[in-house]
Amino acid sequence: MPFSVVRFNLVDPRATPGSLSARYRAAVAMAAYADGHGVDTVQTEEHHGVENNWLPSPFAFAGAVFGATTRIAVTVSAIIGPLHDPLRLAEDIAVLDLLSGGRLVTVAGIGYRPEEYEERGVDWGRRGKLQDELLETLLAAWTGEPFEHRGRTVRITPRPFTSPHPLLLVGGSSRAAARRAARLGLPFFPSAHLPELEAYYRERCAEYGTEGWTMMPAEETPLLHLAEDPDRTWAEYGEHFLHEARTYASWQSKDIRSAVRSTATTVAELRAEGVYRVVTPEECAALGLESLVLHPLCGGMPVEEGWRSLRLFCEEALPRLAG
Repeated sequence: MPFSVVRFNLVDPRATPGSLSARYRAAVAMAAYADGHGVDTVQTEEHHGVENNWLPSPFAFAGAVFGATTRIAVTVSAIIGPLHDPLRLAEDIAVLDLLSGGRLVTVAGIGYRPEEYEERGVDWGRRGKLQDELLETLLAAWTGEPFEHRGRTVRITPRPFTSPHPLLLVGGSSRAAARRAARLGLPFFPSAHLPELEAYYRERCAEYGTEGWTMMPAEETPLLHLAEDPDRTWAEYGEHFLHEARTYASWQSKDIRSAVRSTATTVAELRAEGVYRVVTPEECAALGLESLVLHPLCGGMPVEEGWRSLRLFCEEALPRLAG
């Protein structure tokens, strides 16, 4: 049975406050529906100041999902670590871990958009050092014991539910990220299928005397939308997929490696490329992938179309895989 994911970033380039409110509430309802149908995790993420309303506050969204569900995990992949106050982040994650009974998974990356650092007044050139401080602070804070932070003795309470601490992974596509994870004994989340980087991480774990593991995207990790008539869906809604693909592409330099990297400039090119796929339930069940990532509200997709996709995924595709 593949690992199943429903992804939400709440993008809508034409949103009004009223329509975006409806989209947020629909996403929480979709998460509750997915929870009741055995989906493994909701995946969400963080970006700031984006014209198309990309979700900036994944932990607030996670809290709403946890309040509406009982078993599904929420994977935040990823937060932009250096933009967060370490002590406040430690508290927020601890509270969500307690609230959810240990269902929060946090991937901490350093981001790839200098403008996000600039608008927050954070020095882009210090992002590596700030990430080190963040991760070290989180691990110290979650012990519940006093520790030194920026020249002061501090203590974070309450302690999280999960022992020894909430699930925290280091994300990235660089050797520096792999070294950081290995040094701290944290699992590593490469941003793409990078077996050579996974091997480097394991070598550094051996060097530091730490133990770790990787949560790496498979070589093939398309973003899925389910429909009874894929041709019609591409014709009616293809621009939503293209909007997100072009937004991502505008952010990613040649040095950024991502599992969802697209070079398409038209809907036809995007469909041929295969990063975004519209499939029938039968086709979904036959894909043979390690994980299935459904993206029902992609790029401002109408909410009713998102629901159609999710219902086909949960009621027709997943039962075929389970049976």
